[in-house]
Amino acid sequence: MEETNPLGTEKVSNLLIKFSIPAIIGMMVNALYNVVDRIYIGNAPDLGANGLAGITIGFPIMIILLSIGLLFGVGGATLFSMKLGEKKPQEAELALGNAFSLLLFSGVLFMILGQLFLGPVLQLFGASETVLPFATEYMRIIFFGAVFQIVSLGLNNFLRADGQPKLAMITMFMGAGVNIILDPIFIYVFKMGMSGAAAATILSQFISMAWILAYFFSRRSHHQIQLKNMRIRLHIATRITALGLPNFLLQLGNSLLNVVLNMNLLAYGGDIAVSGMGIVNSVQTILLMPITGLVQGAQPIVSFNFGAKKYQRVKEAQKLAILTATTIVAVGWIITRVAPELLVSLFNSEPELVAFGSKALRSWFLFLPVIGFQIVASNFFQATGRTRSAIFLTLTRQIILLIPAILIFSRQWGMDGLLHAAPFADGVSVVLTGIWYYMGIKQLTKEETLATVDYEG
Repeated sequence: MEETNPLGTEKVSNLLIKFSIPAIIGMMVNALYNVVDRIYIGNAPDLGANGLAGITIGFPIMIILLSIGLLFGVGGATLFSMKLGEKKPQEAELALGNAFSLLLFSGVLFMILGQLFLGPVLQLFGASETVLPFATEYMRIIFFGAVFQIVSLGLNNFLRADGQPKLAMITMFMGAGVNIILDPIFIYVFKMGMSGAAAATILSQFISMAWILAYFFSRRSHHQIQLKNMRIRLHIATRITALGLPNFLLQLGNSLLNVVLNMNLLAYGGDIAVSGMGIVNSVQTILLMPITGLVQGAQPIVSFNFGAKKYQRVKEAQKLAILTATTIVAVGWIITRVAPELLVSLFNSEPELVAFGSKALRSWFLFLPVIGFQIVASNFFQATGRTRSAIFLTLTRQIILLIPAILIFSRQWGMDGLLHAAPFADGVSVVLTGIWYYMGIKQLTKEETLATVDYEG
């Protein structure tokens, strides 16, 4: 199997370029779903700041959708890559079939639960009486398309693992392109408001899902989804879930973070603060999605070579990924220092909103340059199957440190304290990750030495 799979033989830097650039572009394009909705809604006369706040309140739910897609998508693709590295293609296809079933089932379940409990959930997530109708109108339709988003996002990871990074990128381009075209038509021409933005989103996600399924049910794919492999086997489902758990918990925690953040923003700054942080979230999505794409591109390289016991290639892929990630976030950090007002005014030009949003951007992203290392280093443990370390490290920045910091700092120093909770969490998490990563690489070097001795013996 290895002779047909370049992951174990091709130059690592070439592989990282080949796999990561399409993934980075794809994730950037995918980020446009929510960002484009916010830009169009923020500039619509009848929606404006209230519409922005409505999407911001619904954002934690969108993150939960994302987290389910990553749970079974990243978990399944990691197991898939490991089994290919171990030269066990039948077990790899079993992982693909089981992951697809898990994605499908969870998408349908999420859609049903969302329709039943939407109102109470939005109120729990901090929707004021003014903003609640906007949030309800948007999220009601988003829930109808839950299965489209979960399946397309999850299986996109398998496209890369199946040696099709460009196809994964094209799939995201198709979906986001349709969304960008339909948004202004539905919002401005048909005057559908929040419903129009949501309808454009779920239609585009349906197209992405259909495109990916057409590939995996055809002979074009190296490994097809087959009915016999779709019957869920407990031991495989458990392994997939364990491998995807770090990403799932991170995103789930990110959803909880946004709920806590929205409630404190409402308490200390009102609806304008919620709208402003919605813009900050959009900018953060744009700045960090390339890192997510980079990690997705590196994952099959690291997982395959770890399974094949080619540890030097694992370390080389990690080193290149960390250097690239740091460069990307450093450029983003400079932009937030130089032109914060311009970034905010893309979404809405109300003076009060621009003033708050600009201040929030400067404070929230103070330690952004170190985040690239933290994300890539944390994902090293997931890609090599070290689930407990991966879970701990991925949760430190956004959950273990940031949520308590928001609660304590806001109570102590008000809005200024709340906005500086992020750089505090970023700094401490990088130190913790650095210590763990040093020990992880040291252990990998030890295993490499033992493997060399066994081979020579």
